[in-house]
Amino acid sequence: MEQKPKIIIVDDEEIILLALEETIAKEGYEIISTTSPLRALEYLREQEFAVIISDQRMAEMTGLEFLRQAKVIQPDASRILITGVLTLKTIIEAVNKGEIFRFIAKPWIREELQVTIKNAVQRNQLLEINRKLQKDTLKLNERLSEANFDLQRKNKELAQQQDALDQANKTLTGNFEHSLELCYRIVSAYHPLLGKETKAIVDLCQKMIETGYFSKEEQYVLKTSAWLNNIGLIGISRELFLRSRKDPDTLSESEKGIINNHPIYGQTLASFVENLESVSATIRAHHERWDGQGFPDGLSRLAIPKTARFLAVNVFFAECGLTKENAIEQILSESGKAFDPEAVRLFLKATRLIDLPRKMKEVLFRELETGMTLAKGLFSPTGLLLIPEGHKLEDETLEKIKMHNIVDPINQRLLVYN
Repeated sequence: MEQKPKIIIVDDEEIILLALEETIAKEGYEIISTTSPLRALEYLREQEFAVIISDQRMAEMTGLEFLRQAKVIQPDASRILITGVLTLKTIIEAVNKGEIFRFIAKPWIREELQVTIKNAVQRNQLLEINRKLQKDTLKLNERLSEANFDLQRKNKELAQQQDALDQANKTLTGNFEHSLELCYRIVSAYHPLLGKETKAIVDLCQKMIETGYFSKEEQYVLKTSAWLNNIGLIGISRELFLRSRKDPDTLSESEKGIINNHPIYGQTLASFVENLESVSATIRAHHERWDGQGFPDGLSRLAIPKTARFLAVNVFFAECGLTKENAIEQILSESGKAFDPEAVRLFLKATRLIDLPRKMKEVLFRELETGMTLAKGLFSPTGLLLIPEGHKLEDETLEKIKMHNIVDPINQRLLVYN
């Protein structure tokens, strides 16, 4: 049976306690009330609460003084202050310092109080999910080699950073977009470089989406996977991560295994953020290669999820550390090897990183139509000329090219005259 969220109410006026209990009793919460903030502190030491509600003016201590002590005892509980006299400046300062989650002015509006408590419960539940995520991550660490032992240290560091994350968590009410933002902040806290790369990858994926190439579901999967693609790296020590980027030849086999497994860790962590299998599968497969030489599963060609194939090009461009020109040259040379040729073509079309003469335009393979004139000869992957430059496509020729692409995909850019 699902446990009811537990709420404690503190007010030294019995009539106010009764009014508060009556207001929220129908919402299905377990309620404990007391007129003594000192007794309330004893309750907090004995049992856990999702929400703490306190009046400001009380004989034993003020509501803010009580909530400051309550925060030390139960930092994850959502704290709500009810007041009719406190200055706005004091309230804002208390919110900014994390002492209270919300405040309610007297006399309160029933619906406003109910919604505020609901949001406070949701915030507490989100923190519970975060703790579960950390616990499951630690279980993964236990199955890794000794070289991956630093993952446990990283999780302890993340636990120590919980106070910093609380400020972000206070704004979350279960909204999915806010969950993505939280994951982005975690990645950025792990290392600013990953945060910068993640933002670049998201921007590149957005440009691909704006071409209209993807369905609505694919757009969602690609954009969400872009935000979460690096989340698996937070379980790896900073030293190992940086060495894998700067000097990968120094990695041992076990260390390479740790790095190559980060898409699997990312798949697991992403499953706590959203429930679409397509996103988790995309994150797991975004380091697979078109030729089957990638990781972690060695998938190839169309066995790799579509969104993962397109994400892979953007991830390489954002993370390779090369100049724009060298990165593009590398991507073109790896078309049909590391990358899906159509993904490369969409990347070039969407980003417009290569200047073309005004009379030419970049097209995708599926955009080739009868009547188009090639601005560049069309070759097979082995270098055989299929169609010369300047040839105007006819129905029969286009059909043959499509059949050829199914058997032996064409890797090059497709340029036609406007």
